[in-house]
Amino acid sequence: MLVEDMDLLRTALASLLSEEADIEVVAALKDHTTLTRVALRLRPDVVVMDVDLSRSAGLTTIRELRGRLPQTQIVALTAAKPSGLVQRLLAADVLGAVDKTAPAERLLEAIRGAAAGELVVDASLAVAALAVEPNPLTPRELDVLRLAAEGAAGPEIAKRLHLSPGTVRNYLSKVISKTGARTRVDAVRIAREAGWI
Repeated sequence: MLVEDMDLLRTALASLLSEEADIEVVAALKDHTTLTRVALRLRPDVVVMDVDLSRSAGLTTIRELRGRLPQTQIVALTAAKPSGLVQRLLAADVLGAVDKTAPAERLLEAIRGAAAGELVVDASLAVAALAVEPNPLTPRELDVLRLAAEGAAGPEIAKRLHLSPGTVRNYLSKVISKTGARTRVDAVRIAREAGWI
């Protein structure tokens, strides 16, 4: 199953994959919105999907798909190489990660590897992963920062995480300090660029 929002690229990938004797494209979708529903109906061995980590929808969809169809393997296609990319994909239980600039053979290798239960990460993405700074934030600080990144105000964060507003302020202050940010917005930007959220 293939998920790619760019029509030309989706059509070209579907054509390329269909030419392989051991690969059958059962569906080619434009976006993630119907992915889980269609995958539950078709039960593909492998889903090849475009993942843009600047939006959380890709990772959310991966987690949902992995939870509902654990036997279906996922190969992520990405054009970006932010630090933390490979770690976030592997944490979401993706077996393949391929840079969109890689040769077609690399994608085919990743699909076949994922179908066999093998981890295949494109070399350029693996090199970017080696440059990752360690995440200084605690899990609770990350929870608070994720909600702040979604636009939630302090009282809403406190309510959703069952914390006092003062505790939320303390967490946000620690996050700003640990990331070297000037503001909450700057802390969100730094954490996103580092791949922590």
